[in-house]
Amino acid sequence: MSKLALVTGATSGIGRAFAERLAADGFNLVIVGRRKDRLGEFAAAYPEVTVRTVAADLSTTAGIDAVAEICAAEPLTMLVNNAGVAHYMPLAELPAAKATELVNVKVLAPTMLTRAVVAGMQERGGGTIINVAGMIAFSGPAPHSQMPRRAVYGGSLAYLVAISQTLSAELEGTGVTVQVVCPGVVATEFHERQGLDMSRMPRMTADDVVTASLRGLELGETVCAPGVEDTDLLDAVFKADLAAFAAQSPELATRYRQPEPTLPSARRLVPGRQHGRSCRTSAT
Repeated sequence: MSKLALVTGATSGIGRAFAERLAADGFNLVIVGRRKDRLGEFAAAYPEVTVRTVAADLSTTAGIDAVAEICAAEPLTMLVNNAGVAHYMPLAELPAAKATELVNVKVLAPTMLTRAVVAGMQERGGGTIINVAGMIAFSGPAPHSQMPRRAVYGGSLAYLVAISQTLSAELEGTGVTVQVVCPGVVATEFHERQGLDMSRMPRMTADDVVTASLRGLELGETVCAPGVEDTDLLDAVFKADLAAFAAQSPELATRYRQPEPTLPSARRLVPGRQHGRSCRTSAT
């Protein structure tokens, strides 16, 4: 049976590296991106496999629906939710249109494409879903001086980690594998499109990210962190998460059980009175 993978954001960076590696491994491909010229160039470069190109904008409902239909209809062996956008800026300054674009691309699109593909994978008894997130997913506790201007972006990546872990457990025993890949800074066009110069910062290659992801699948990793050497650090995070989850109680935590505050005198509770004097207002 031929292998078929759908890769979003396949025209550059990590998505293109996934598509190239999968084509080399004999996968037929459905590649999704916004730039028709690049999609065509990729298909022409890999005549040895079948490459279907889909020009779609996953920041739009129409784009998401079009790709979800393919996910539901085709016997996909693998789905790679890679498409991304950042829009780094403080939330108060983030235009509504950019906030919507970010949430659509990094939260809504992966959710709806995964929803569309998972039933068929279960029926066929196997398949792989890979969500591309990033280490910023773990940066929530960072102080302002270290990690500002990324509340929505960081939240969207954290969502991908949570849904991947939860879905992996949900699909246990079905033959369907779920992984979330969390690289650090990667040498792609991603930051350049945000107007950021990362050329002086040490960066991992997109090929290394793909190598880590595919090897991580062999190792049984639900969360793949390509640049983290000590996996005990990740295990500690997840154990702490579960410990906090298990420690909840219907009783109010002790730290919130303070003595009842002393109520002010009845006179001070009378509306319109301050310091024993009536507070007058004039009609306007």
